[in-house]
Amino acid sequence: MKTKILEITDPQKDMSAIRYAAEVIKNGGLVAFPTETVYGLGCNALDIHAASKIYEAKGRPSDNPLIVHLSDPSRVEEYVYLEDPLAKVYMDHFWPGPLTLVMKKKPIIPDSVTAGLSTVGIRCPSHAVARLLIQKAGVPIAAPSANLSGRPSTTEASHVIDDLNGKVDVILCGGNSVYGLESTVLDITRKPAVILRPGFITLEDLSFINPDTIQASDTSMKDGIPKAPGMKYRHYAPRAKMLLLRGDPVKVSEYVDGIYEKKEGEKACVLTVEEWTHYFKGKRVFDLGPMTDASRIAGNLFSVLRKIDKTDINVIYATYLEGKGLYTSIMNRMKKAAGENVMNL
Repeated sequence: MKTKILEITDPQKDMSAIRYAAEVIKNGGLVAFPTETVYGLGCNALDIHAASKIYEAKGRPSDNPLIVHLSDPSRVEEYVYLEDPLAKVYMDHFWPGPLTLVMKKKPIIPDSVTAGLSTVGIRCPSHAVARLLIQKAGVPIAAPSANLSGRPSTTEASHVIDDLNGKVDVILCGGNSVYGLESTVLDITRKPAVILRPGFITLEDLSFINPDTIQASDTSMKDGIPKAPGMKYRHYAPRAKMLLLRGDPVKVSEYVDGIYEKKEGEKACVLTVEEWTHYFKGKRVFDLGPMTDASRIAGNLFSVLRKIDKTDINVIYATYLEGKGLYTSIMNRMKKAAGENVMNL
């Protein structure tokens, strides 16, 4: 397949490219496009056959449901039942934005999109290109992240090209993602409401609307089928083996000193925050940003993992980042990237 790569510098001036991509969506094709969270790989959410193309392009298991994206919150009742009286409150407060709500789907959403579940994750992105693409397509767009399954998510157009060039019809290049983490997924079909995947909207943010909101374990699934992306399979993983080291920086640095590149063929690095880089002198260090700026760390995480992938590094010693709020979301991704390989020091 030859992929058409289209640059979007100004959504209004580059409307012809968006219209072209929208036609591809309407005709059952695949389009990678920017959102405020990460890049998405989209298809017509109402086409029973289109979702299978996403699974094939990504190498994604077909029991991993897709999120449905709308251009306008007012159309949500065409696709789901608003059974929870708080649903509209969440939407009014957080949409457009990085919150996915899991609700009971209407029959118009095919089972191929939801992995056979009676529920669907649905959101309204705030990114101008994403919203225009959905609007011009005239249909909701089902989209996971635009990366090969299991790999770090894509926050830059170059990442998408690396993973999906030749596998999809169109890649819309629209700059870097704003947040750098996938949307928060909140299941409001359950009481209390459950965060199935943490994101930029935190437990603390959601508790402002509903104090009973809880954080789910990663095993919160129905009959072995995940109710949201990122719950069942290894995700966000770099090519190198990654070990998370939990403890104060002195203990972590002493441990790293004792094992760093001691095994034959090991090419190692340290992944840490700006304040801790001086503990690892003489080693290859990748800096996620200052510990005082969780938003910056979140925005840098996937791009730094992909930068490491461009080197000969085969082992990553990553420092565990303690904290609440957005740090919960960051560590969710880092633990997944490490295959839950955490050592307490």
